[in-house]
Amino acid sequence: MTSEAASDETLSSSVAAEGPVLLAIDLGAESGRVLAGTVSDDAIALHEVHRFPNGPVHWAGTMRWPIARLWDNIQIGLGKAARQYGDRIASVGCDTWGVDYALLSSTGELLGLPFNHRDRRTAGQREMAYERVPQADIFAATGVQFMEINTLYQWLASQRHTPELLDQAVTFLMMPDLVHFLLSGERRAEFTNATTTQFVDPRSRTWASDLLSRFDLPIEVLPPIVEPGETIGTLRTDIAERLGLPAVPVVAPPTHDTAAAVVAIPTEH
Repeated sequence: MTSEAASDETLSSSVAAEGPVLLAIDLGAESGRVLAGTVSDDAIALHEVHRFPNGPVHWAGTMRWPIARLWDNIQIGLGKAARQYGDRIASVGCDTWGVDYALLSSTGELLGLPFNHRDRRTAGQREMAYERVPQADIFAATGVQFMEINTLYQWLASQRHTPELLDQAVTFLMMPDLVHFLLSGERRAEFTNATTTQFVDPRSRTWASDLLSRFDLPIEVLPPIVEPGETIGTLRTDIAERLGLPAVPVVAPPTHDTAAAVVAIPTEH
């Protein structure tokens, strides 16, 4: 037995021997992991199947996310889970940090490497935004705190510096939504991460289209918003067959990591 296999066998003892296994892809700014969990009447048991590093890539004077490397490691983790839990696997879903996004073409091609929110392209974008739409109007439409890293200012920076990407884009996806697209082929936006954009109306729980129209941003690229817990689709056949997974539902958890942490608090209120 290899040391990796022995480690997997030891870790898997923390997961119940019977019952459905739920897979979670948890991506953070410095590391990512694939987790397996089981739920019983009195406990949640977790097993860390695979952990891997993450961090920004410096690319031609910009800061980006290494999405191909992340996706490769996600698949490694899913393959390990398939070997350990097989047909017990009942669903898969992903959570990440907020504010960052990707653009897709009509055929699902990724249009450029997703920017890291620490990239300096957003410098001064808030002030320029207020010249177009008053700050009070932005807050009234969204109720979100003002940070230069918010997706709204990233998108305005793209409008200014890389308009050709917006011209080609057919779909806008937050980072966990991109992972769900890669898993299922479905283009959806989960609510909790969508709120970090600063262009979601919290009252209607829909995109703040009127606000975006005032900025001349392409509303038509925004996918439907789904609630936490909704099934987005089914694992792509090619992924299931290649990794040995069953054709399980891809379910949107609270995809913003803070929202996921809040849900995990053991309280009835």
